[in-house]
Amino acid sequence: MKRHISILILIVLWPLSESWAQVLALDGAGVALGHLDTNVRDVESTKKFWILLGGKPIKVDGTDVVKFPGVLVFLRKGEVSGGSTGTPVDHVGFWVPNGQEVVAKLKAAGVKASPTAGTRREGYRGYSWGDVYSPDDLMVEIMEDKNLTRQIESDHIHLFGSNGVPESEVQAWYHTVLDARLILDPVPNSANPIVAALIGDVELKFSISPDPLLPTKGRALERIGFEVKNLELFCEKLEASGVKFDEPYSKSRHASFASAELTDPWGTPIELTEGLNRF
Repeated sequence: MKRHISILILIVLWPLSESWAQVLALDGAGVALGHLDTNVRDVESTKKFWILLGGKPIKVDGTDVVKFPGVLVFLRKGEVSGGSTGTPVDHVGFWVPNGQEVVAKLKAAGVKASPTAGTRREGYRGYSWGDVYSPDDLMVEIMEDKNLTRQIESDHIHLFGSNGVPESEVQAWYHTVLDARLILDPVPNSANPIVAALIGDVELKFSISPDPLLPTKGRALERIGFEVKNLELFCEKLEASGVKFDEPYSKSRHASFASAELTDPWGTPIELTEGLNRF
C-alpha cells in the first residue's frame, strides 16, 4: 500500500492529542494485520487453493496455516454454512505482479472465478483483475502491481455494514480502537472515493450493504485478526475506554501466542494477537 499512497487522500477526524494514535505511540505499541480465520470442509483441497495463489503452508499449534506476506490464513476444518459474500467481511484482496497471468493459472486449475475475472475491471485504474473463490467460496480479489517484487502480497479487506450506518462511523471506530490511519481511496471512482483506513500497509475498505448481513459464524471467513505489540497493555486501555471483549486477554488460550477477542459494532469478529509474527 505504501507504493500507492499517492492515490490516497489522508483525512483526520480528531486532533492528535485526543486520538488513540498518540497514546499508543507513547507506549511503543502498534497494530498490523495478522491473520484470517477460515472454516474449510476439506483442508487439503483448500490448502492447494491458497498455495496455488502463492502462499506457503506452515503449522501453528497443530493447525494448518498458509502464510502470505502480510497475513496468515488459518484453515479450521468444519462445516461451512456459506461463503464470505453477504457477511460483514465480504472479501479480501491481494497484490500480484501480473493479474492476468495469475487469474489464468487459477482458472486453468479449476478454481471458481467471477465471469469477468481475467480482464481488467472497468474504472479500477487497471489494478483489479476480478475475483476468484476458495473451495468454500471465500472471495479473493486479484489486484495488480507491476512493480511488486514478491509473488504475492496482502492488500485489503473489504468490510460491509448495514442498517444505514454511515461508512465514516465504521471508519471512526477502527481509528479509535485499532489506531487505523484514515484515508479516502479513489479506486475505482475518484469522484466517489471509498471510505477506508490503513492498518500497517493493509487497507480496510468500508461499504454499506443495502441488504441485511448474515453473521460470519460458520461461514468461510469467520474472523479477522490483528497482531498487536504490547497486547496486554493495549487491551487494558481499550477496556478502560469502554470496549467490551468477548474473550479477555490471555497468554494461555493458545500455546504460541497471546490473544483477546472482540466484535466490532457491525458484527465483524476480531482477534487481537501477540506472537504470531514469529511464524
